[in-house]
Amino acid sequence: MTIESMVQPKGLWRAFTSLRHRNYRLYWSGQVISLLGSSMQTIGLAWLVLEITHSAWQLGLVGALQAVPILLFSLFGGLVADRWPKRHVLFVTQAIAMLQALLLWVLTISGVIQVWHLYLLALLLGCMNCLYRPASSAFVVELVGREDLPNAVALNSSLSTLARIVGPGLAGIILAGSAVSVLFLINALSFLAVLIGLALIDNDKLHAQARQVAETGKRQSMWQSLREGFAYIGETPVVLLLLLVVGLVLLFGSNFNVVLPLFATDLLHMGTTGFGFLSAASSIGALLATLWLAWSSQKPTMRRMLLGTLIFAILELAFALSRLYPLSIALIASVGFAESTFAAQAITTLQTVVPDHLRGRVMSVQVLIFDGSLPLGYLLMGWLSALYGPTDALLTGALLSLLSVGGVWLWYKVMLSHA
Repeated sequence: MTIESMVQPKGLWRAFTSLRHRNYRLYWSGQVISLLGSSMQTIGLAWLVLEITHSAWQLGLVGALQAVPILLFSLFGGLVADRWPKRHVLFVTQAIAMLQALLLWVLTISGVIQVWHLYLLALLLGCMNCLYRPASSAFVVELVGREDLPNAVALNSSLSTLARIVGPGLAGIILAGSAVSVLFLINALSFLAVLIGLALIDNDKLHAQARQVAETGKRQSMWQSLREGFAYIGETPVVLLLLLVVGLVLLFGSNFNVVLPLFATDLLHMGTTGFGFLSAASSIGALLATLWLAWSSQKPTMRRMLLGTLIFAILELAFALSRLYPLSIALIASVGFAESTFAAQAITTLQTVVPDHLRGRVMSVQVLIFDGSLPLGYLLMGWLSALYGPTDALLTGALLSLLSVGGVWLWYKVMLSHA
């Protein structure tokens, strides 16, 4: 029995329901390979920066150059995703990312690589992601339709998590036996899988035609189109509340990785090995969450979303107070599980409720708020940790998350009472 013939998948197959769609299989298969390559390149780039500069500050600067364009220009990426076929946008951006990796490889093997090259290439990758991320997020519903959307979003999230777990390990093995340039070549070649998959996608089987744009959108200027997207968010309480609560919880609570080394060494007294297991536990919890969501294919609701953020904050409070290493391992895995659960449900909800012609713009706001909150949260947690220590810093972040959830929950209750 083929996956396509499984009308109602049972057992473990339920976790892969979306793969019944040929278009999604093509896209998903390419992503499996490409995300692993990108994760390996991230490790290689960090290693190369340290080899050239021996400076942690330079390492942070290169990372910032990849993140800043997303904060500044991702809204325009959403506009592009709404005005042009998302499949074409994705093909162009992935081709640019492939070119970036090839340039890294050529400059490295030729021995002429300098730190300013890394600055420019990191900035190029960041600009590419401004277009890629909103289009990629908004494209999923076109591949599988609204019925299988929860499963597809969860499967996509599981790929990202799996790449973060497996990619660095593979990169370390390759670095031990070869040169860092090999990682850049592998990443460049991995984009071929995505490009071939996108080229083979059947436009006639897309559930929401990529070229479908509201007629008013064709007559609008860029600024009018952006205002239309913001107006929709402001006039749609579910979307506004969801973006607000998840953005605040990610800002205050999703920055525990900053203090994990301090917890492992200074508070739990388990050294670098303990830190490695804490980090792995968080990632494994996140992977299990996405696989569970894919298997259950739950239709997200605002109530479930708020409950998920509440559980996340409580678990983080418990981890901050724990001094038993086995308990801390279990708690940080649960934190990763809860975080991935509410984040995936939020993305699914947005893609479900937003009209097709506005989806790119709304998802670009989601990218801006969700992704943009993370570096700001890291800075906040680092500052609090330096002032008050890791325990008080993490307790503060968790308590602020709880207050944010409580405030939005009260707002949601008031909205329901007036509905």
